[in-house]
Amino acid sequence: MHRLAQLAQQPSRRIIGLMSGTSLDGLDVALCRLHGHGRATRLELEHFATIPYNEEFRRRVRQVFAREQVSLEYLTLLHAWLGREHARMVLSCLREWQVAPAEVDLLASHGQTVYHAPAHQHQHPDFPGLNATLQLGDADHLAVGTGIITIGDFRQKHIAAGGEGAPLATYGDFLLLSSSTKERVLLNLGGIANFTYLPRIGSENDQTASAAFSTDTGPGNTLLDAVVRAHFAQLAFDEDGKLAAGGTVHPNLLAELLNHPFFAAALPKTTGPELFGPAYLEAAQARTGTQALAVEDLLATLVELSATGVARAVRLALGDQPAVAVYTSGGGAHNPVLLAALQSHLPACRFASTATLGIPPDAKEAILFALLANEAVAGQPLSIGAGRQRVPAVRMGKISLPE
Repeated sequence: MHRLAQLAQQPSRRIIGLMSGTSLDGLDVALCRLHGHGRATRLELEHFATIPYNEEFRRRVRQVFAREQVSLEYLTLLHAWLGREHARMVLSCLREWQVAPAEVDLLASHGQTVYHAPAHQHQHPDFPGLNATLQLGDADHLAVGTGIITIGDFRQKHIAAGGEGAPLATYGDFLLLSSSTKERVLLNLGGIANFTYLPRIGSENDQTASAAFSTDTGPGNTLLDAVVRAHFAQLAFDEDGKLAAGGTVHPNLLAELLNHPFFAAALPKTTGPELFGPAYLEAAQARTGTQALAVEDLLATLVELSATGVARAVRLALGDQPAVAVYTSGGGAHNPVLLAALQSHLPACRFASTATLGIPPDAKEAILFALLANEAVAGQPLSIGAGRQRVPAVRMGKISLPE
C-alpha cells in the first residue's frame, strides 16, 4: 500500500497496457509513460507489440468463448492458464525491449472477454435487468508471474455503478484525444464496432464532458472473420478485404440481418459475439434462402452490414448529415473495402487513422487500459455523459499485488 501511495504522488508512471480482443488474433502490449492524470494527462508510447496467438491458444479460448454452456472445470482452469500465458508474453516483450520488470510501475490487463451479457441481450428470467460480463486471465497470476503490480477486471466496477461494462473507451478517449477546436468521432473497428463521440472541449470547468459518450454499433470484424475461417482453413481473416471486394451485396440477406432490434435500439448500447455470431447469420440465411451464396458475396454483404450499423448509429447520434472527423482504429481500420463502405454511407465525414493524432491504431485499446490504470491509482473519478449516455464516475480496476 505504501508503494501505491508513492505511485500516486509521482509526476509520471510507467505502465504496460494489455488488450486481447474478441478477434483472438493476439495480445497487444503497450509500454507507456503517463504524466499527470485527468484532463492534464500526457502519454508517451515507448514500445508496442502484438504477440500472435497460435491456433492451440485460440482453440482453448473458443471452447468457452460466447457459449451459453461450457465445462465449469475447463473455465476455471482457463482463467488461471490465461493469466500465466499473458504474464509469459509480457516478460518476453520486456526482454525484447531490454526493460527490467522492476522498471515498470503498473500492469493494466483487460483480460479476455468470453461472455458479455447486458440485460437487453440475455433476457434471463432469473436475472431480469442485470448486466454482466466475464473476462478471463487472472490478474493475481499476472502480478506474481511478472513481479509487477497489476490492475485488472476493469469492467466490473462500471457494471456495479449502473453501466453495461462496455465500451470503456469513453474515459480514455475523452482524456487523451479531445480537441479544443473541433468535435471528433473515435471509431474502433474491432470484432464488435464501437465509437466514442467527443465534443469540442472548452475550459477546464466547462460541461462538455456531459456530451461525450461511447456506444457499440453492431458487428465489426467478428462475422467476417468467422466466415473466412469456415471457408478457408489457412486464413484467419480477409486480408485487405480482397475476397469481399470480389463479391456483390445480397440485398435481401442484408435487409434480414439488419432486421434485428439491436439496430433500432436507443444509444448507447452494447453487444458481442453472443448475439452477432454464426447462429445469427445462419438463421438469416435460412430465412432468405441464401445458404448457397458464394463466399465472396457473403463477405461483401457482411461488410455492408458492419458499415450500415456504424453509419446508422453515427447519424442517430449526430444527425442525418454528420460532417465530423472520424478517426479509425482496430483491425477493420486496415480493410480498405470496409473503409470505402463507411465513406459511402457517411460522405460528409472525414476519415483518418488515429495515427494522425499520435496514437497507432493497433495500439489504441491497450493504451487506453494503461490510462485507466493510471486513473485508478492517481486520478479522480470523472463522470462523462448525461442521462442514458452517462458513464459513472468511478475508478475502475482491481489491484493485484505481486507478493
